[in-house]
Order: sequence, then structure tokens, then C-alpha cells
Amino acid sequence: MPKTWRDYNYFLLTCVIVLTGFSLAMIYTTTLTNPSTHGYFARHLVNLIVGAVAMVLLTTLDYHALQAWSRPLYLGAVAIIAVVMVLGHTRGGAQSWLDLRLRTFQPSEPAKLAIIIALAAYWERFSKIGGDWRVQLGGLILAGIPMGLVFIQPDFGTALVFATIWIMMAWTAGMRWWQILLIALAAAPLAYYGWTHVLEDYQKNRILIFIDPLKYDPKLENGAWNILQSLNAIGSGGVTGQGWTHGPLTQGNYIPVQYSDFIFAAAGEELGFIGTTILVLFEGLLIWQGLSVASAARDMLGRLIAVGIAAMFMCHLLVNAGMNLSIMPITGIPLPFISYGGSFNMTALAAVGLLQSVALRRRRIVF
Repeated sequence: MPKTWRDYNYFLLTCVIVLTGFSLAMIYTTTLTNPSTHGYFARHLVNLIVGAVAMVLLTTLDYHALQAWSRPLYLGAVAIIAVVMVLGHTRGGAQSWLDLRLRTFQPSEPAKLAIIIALAAYWERFSKIGGDWRVQLGGLILAGIPMGLVFIQPDFGTALVFATIWIMMAWTAGMRWWQILLIALAAAPLAYYGWTHVLEDYQKNRILIFIDPLKYDPKLENGAWNILQSLNAIGSGGVTGQGWTHGPLTQGNYIPVQYSDFIFAAAGEELGFIGTTILVLFEGLLIWQGLSVASAARDMLGRLIAVGIAAMFMCHLLVNAGMNLSIMPITGIPLPFISYGGSFNMTALAAVGLLQSVALRRRRIVF
């Protein structure tokens, strides 16, 4: 535990507080009139409290202690993802949840943090030769195993998050642009195989509908309806919005999964352009603070952990907001600190605690 808190990142904490405030407001309004979602607000509040406790605990923990636990964390994450493929509960077409009787749990969410720690510890050991092909391929294999397992579930969104984490951490560890290009070219056959043999028809339709909604879903029976409802909600909000708890589409429950996947659309309708701009601004500031922690970290381990966490938040923001605005294919990953979802919210808050641990220990000698 550091002897001083002068390096505690209060700006990062402020971003988290503002975003969780947005979250509580949006979860309340998006579940207000739907009997099937009554109780979600209380559960969400409990999830945030549990996540806040995890954040405090990881803040006080010296992140260097996690280096010795990197292998057990990695093996545990891979093992539980594999267990989900056998015993998992299917939701939204993906077998990604474990049914714990009292609640469901998505292991791939905390696995993101475990993979970040494992990759950081791996590249820390080879920090002097981070750009070496063998080192980079080793990192790719470490990230590729859980990414492949998640892709097979099939959960394309989470696999994309793992890929983003690996790319940004690999670049920070020393990978060159031409190495990334060669790996991308080598992965093209795997992408083709994934399209033809792994992705379900509904997932292919999501991508095709994204390209041309009315061509591939002229009767609005599949994903095109979701896209149009999302755009209608955001467009109807205008500059200032319809008012909190007064959005006709939100309160009429016309927006699909409006408390999670399409919560950005509900925010657009009720809070308008100004409200969503403030929301995105604080999401961006949070990511920026993650990168700032990385730049000030005292060693490669801390730098890589911070970059991996920033990459996770960035991917979630871009994909979730992008699909709500119809500039990204629809895939079910939550908006950081906003969407309903206990597994990710607790993981996200724990990740912030880990960022604070890196920030607090950026000085080698603390008086």
C-alpha cells in the first residue's frame, strides 16, 4: 500500500461516478413500464455496489502481486469459458452464461481482465525483445485460445473485444505495423472458415442487414427492425430530448433490449443530443485517463495492464454506440458503466480499481 494518495486519479473516479449516475437514471427509465424488467434497477444497484467494493480492493492491492497469479488466472479463465460451452445457458443465440440458480453469470466478462493480466505478465517477461516474432506469436496464442472459444459459443462481440485488447497491448509491447498486417492476412482463411462454418445464420444476417437493412430484411422481421427503432428513438430526441421517463418509444418498450444493448438509443430519445454527447464525452475521458495512467506507469507491466483496460472500454463504447447509430453491425456487448449487466459492470469497476493501483504506484520511491 503506498504511503501517499497524491497519485490517486480523482479525475478517473469522477468519470466513473458521473457514468454510474447516468446508468442509474437510464436503467430506471428503461425498466419503468415493463413488468418483465421490474426489479432490474435494484439488481443493478447491487451489482454496482459489489463492483465498487472490488474496485476499492484492487486499488489497495499492489498490481505487481498479480504477476505471480497470471498463469492461474489465465488457466482459470480459459477453463471456465470451456465449461460454459458444455454446461452454459443460451441467451440471444450464444451459449455464454452459467445458471447459478439465484442469477446468471457470464464468465467471459471477468475473463477479459484475467487475459489482460496474463498478457501483461507475459510481455513483461520479454520486454527487451517485445517485437520478436516468437514473442508476439506467443501473445497471439495466449489471446487466441479464449478468443476462439468465445467465438465458437458463438459470441462475436466478446471475441472482437479480446482481439482489440490483444492488438493494442501487442502494439504497446513492441509489435510493428507490418507484423499486424501479416497476421491479418494469415487470419483471412480463418475468417472465411468462421463465416461459413461457425457463425449462425442470424449472426450473418446481422452483418448483411447492417450493409443494407431493407434489402436483406425487407419485411422487418429480423435485425432491420432493431436498427430502425434505434434510429427513430435517437432522431426523435432532437437536441434536448423528450425528457427523462417521457420518451414515447422508451416508455412504450418499442426499443429492443433498451436497458442493455440499445440503452444508448433510449438515452438519445430522452436526453437528446446534449445528454448523449455528455455521456460519450465522459466515456472518452475515462478511456483517455486509462491511457494517461499507462503513459505514466513505472514499468511495462503497469503500462500494459492500463492499455489493455483502456482497449476494453474503447471497444465496448465504439461497438455499442456504433450499432445504436447503425455504423456498426449489431452485436450484444454493453455500454461501459451504463448498460444493465452484472458480470460486465462488476468487471468494469474492478478494472478501474486496477487502473488506480497502477496510478498509485507510478513512482519508484515514495516518501
